[in-house]
Amino acid sequence: MAATTLVAVGGKGTNPKTTLYVGGLEETVNEATLHAAFLPFGEIKEVNIPLDHATGTHRGFGFVEYEEKEDAAAAVDNMHNAELFGRVLKVNYAQPMKIKGGDKGWSHLPVWADTDRYIEELDAENELDEYEKAQRKQQANEGAAAAEGEGAEQSAIKATN
Repeated sequence: MAATTLVAVGGKGTNPKTTLYVGGLEETVNEATLHAAFLPFGEIKEVNIPLDHATGTHRGFGFVEYEEKEDAAAAVDNMHNAELFGRVLKVNYAQPMKIKGGDKGWSHLPVWADTDRYIEELDAENELDEYEKAQRKQQANEGAAAAEGEGAEQSAIKATN
């Protein structure tokens, strides 16, 4: 089975079999604290607690990446629903982050999806938008010309009466 790459909030590639999501973090918990809490289960490769850019504080969750998947499994078994600084932790395997695109047609793609494909789809959307704008402008011009022509016809009819 091919390995799937996960992009964590920090932008680094990680393995979902060795990377854990840790939710329910108390606001004073930092990466060193989280590292110390999860160290008994095995060698830790990386700890990441994403910050909220608006407040500069973390958002109550983080990621712990182990060297070995067995260590990650032991941490899930022992730390899920455990307490840290009075808060109950939710510990699970990390899930791939998805691009949020709504009706753009690419929201189903994970962040590690082919960037070239995303750019091609975005370019196609932009071309379609430009085409639609040109069509609307042409229709508006044709409508204005038709209205102007009707006005001339009405004037000619009135002049002959």
